[in-house]
Amino acid sequence: MTELEKVEKLREKANVTFAEAKEALDNSGGDILDALIYLENQGKVTVPAGGGFFSGADSPASSDSATTSDYDEKTQTDSGSGEDFTDLLKRLGTFCLSLLNKGLENHLVASRDGKHLFSCPILVVILALFLFWITIPLFIISLFCGFSYRFTGKELGRDSVNAVMDNASNVAQDVKRSFTDNSNVDDDDEVEKD
Repeated sequence: MTELEKVEKLREKANVTFAEAKEALDNSGGDILDALIYLENQGKVTVPAGGGFFSGADSPASSDSATTSDYDEKTQTDSGSGEDFTDLLKRLGTFCLSLLNKGLENHLVASRDGKHLFSCPILVVILALFLFWITIPLFIISLFCGFSYRFTGKELGRDSVNAVMDNASNVAQDVKRSFTDNSNVDDDDEVEKD
């Protein structure tokens, strides 16, 4: 839109002279809405029923649009978004600290033949799972060697969680027994052939 077209449009909207419209546009950087606000502040334009013109739109605010005071409140809320971001960071930090605390309070306890061998915080177990190609095979081998695992702690020390760990130990022992029973049968067959 050319400058002349902006002046004409501003004259129509604000009902001011050509010179007043040109001055308002010059003082507002060529923005029609800012020029309307400028004219309103100068007292050259009657305030619309909605309470004023809203800066940032292409036309003056209608009665159902935001008023100047609403715009000021929105601007203050937006400028306060740094506080909201700070609150978000605080909540994120609190959440991370609670996870860290839970990871250190809950333990994985390893035992063999009813004897407690070691206890490891869950946080260390989770970190060890990043090396899953080493950790998972070692865990499975340890189950076949008679190790059993239980969780202790407020969050993970529940019977339902430990029942899963007991089932894993039982399955490993059953598989081990089935292999040893099959190998004993094979050994007996070889002895009979001799």
